[in-house]
Amino acid sequence: MASHFLRYSVFLQKYRTPLLIASCGGVFAANIFYHVFPGMSYRQLYQAWHKGEPVALSEKLDDVFQQVLKDCGISSPKRFSAFASFGFHPVGAGIPWLPAGAQIGIPANFNSTADDLSGITDRTVFINGETVDWNSESGRALKEALVFSPEAQKFAIAREVARLQSGGPVINAAVVPFCLGGVWVYSVVLKQVFGLHTGPMLLRGAVNVLALGIGAVSYFLTSDAVSQWIDLSSDRRAAGVSRDYAKGGLEFYDKILTRNKTLRSLMGQKGEEMYAPSGNIFPAHLLQLKHTPYTSRREGILALLKEEKI
Repeated sequence: MASHFLRYSVFLQKYRTPLLIASCGGVFAANIFYHVFPGMSYRQLYQAWHKGEPVALSEKLDDVFQQVLKDCGISSPKRFSAFASFGFHPVGAGIPWLPAGAQIGIPANFNSTADDLSGITDRTVFINGETVDWNSESGRALKEALVFSPEAQKFAIAREVARLQSGGPVINAAVVPFCLGGVWVYSVVLKQVFGLHTGPMLLRGAVNVLALGIGAVSYFLTSDAVSQWIDLSSDRRAAGVSRDYAKGGLEFYDKILTRNKTLRSLMGQKGEEMYAPSGNIFPAHLLQLKHTPYTSRREGILALLKEEKI
C-alpha cells in the first residue's frame, strides 16, 4: 500500500503541471458544456410541454422578445432565440458569439394580462401536494404576483440578454478552474514558507490538505461574489435601456418578493425554511453564503432612477 502511494506521489509531483492544466480545462469544459450547446441541453431541460408536445412560443411573446433585442442594441439578433419555458420568469443559457448562440426561455404567464389570466389559471400548481385554488385569498394574491406589465416583461427578458451578452456563463464557469489552480499555488507557497519541499511526506500531505481547504473556502466566497456581481450588473444594464425598463424592473422585483411571501405562507414550514419574511431566498445550503437578495436588486434599480442616470 505504501509503495503504491509513493508511486502515485512521485507521478503527481513529476506531472503536476500538465495534470493541473488538464484538470482545470476539464472542469471548465464540463461547466460550460450546456452553454456551448444550449439547444441540446438547456432547452430540453426547460422546454414547456403540453399533452406530450413542446409548447410553441406565442406570436405576442416573440414580438416582445424581438423588441427587447432591438432596444438592447443587439447587433446580431439571430444569435438569440426564444422558446416557451415552464416556470414563472425567464431563464437563459448560451454564448452569443458561438455558433449555437444563446437561448432564452419565456414562461406562459407572460402571455397573461390583468384582463386575461388564462396563462396562469390554465396551469395546475401543486404546493405541498395540493392544488392551488386560484379563487382563494392566497390563490388570488399569487395570481396577481404572476401578472407582469409589458415593461416588467421586457426588463425580465433584457436582464437575461444582458447576462448572456456580457459573458456571464463564461465568467461563472471560470471560477472552479481558477480556484483549482489556486490550490496548487497555496500548496507551493505553504511548502516554501515552512521549508517542506524536501520534508517528511506526512507533513507535505497535511499541507496539501490545508491547501485544499483554503481552495474550497476560496471557491465558495468567489462563486458567491461573482454570481452577485453578474446579477447586479445584468440588472443595471437592463434598467439602463430606458426609464420604462427601469420602472419595469422595480415592478418585476416587487412582484417576485410578493410571490415569495405568498409561497412562504402557502408552504408552511417548508416555505419558512426557503423564503425569508422579506421575500428573499435563503441559501440552498450552508456552503452557499448568500443568494443575491431581491431586495438589493430592487434597491439598485431604484438608486439608478433616483440618481437620474437613466
